[in-house]
Amino acid sequence: MPGFGGRPQRGFNVRNATLAEFASVMQAQFMDLPVIDQTELGETRYTFVLTFTPDPGMRPFGGATPPPQAQPASIDPEAPPDLFSAMAQQLGLRMQKTKAPVEVMVIDKIEKPSSN
Repeated sequence: MPGFGGRPQRGFNVRNATLAEFASVMQAQFMDLPVIDQTELGETRYTFVLTFTPDPGMRPFGGATPPPQAQPASIDPEAPPDLFSAMAQQLGLRMQKTKAPVEVMVIDKIEKPSSN
């Protein structure tokens, strides 16, 4: 079973996960846009620790919406790199914004359940 946990600035732990599973967790926990695995590495499973400084606009760990007044944190020369740099430096992966097809769920009708 894959496992995920920890805090980005201290090390976000990924255990026994495919990159598609990792992308799904990144989307659910941090990002406000879909995250799609386009590595073509398939079902290969990885264990690693990713240390990064979340962008002020990112959701805090746990998936909560960031406060609208989120301000950039003070610059700390000892702070880990931002997510995009950390992915490249620590994992050799490039994360970029692009257009790609994604699966969506469309609900076209909703009704109250009938009483039995």
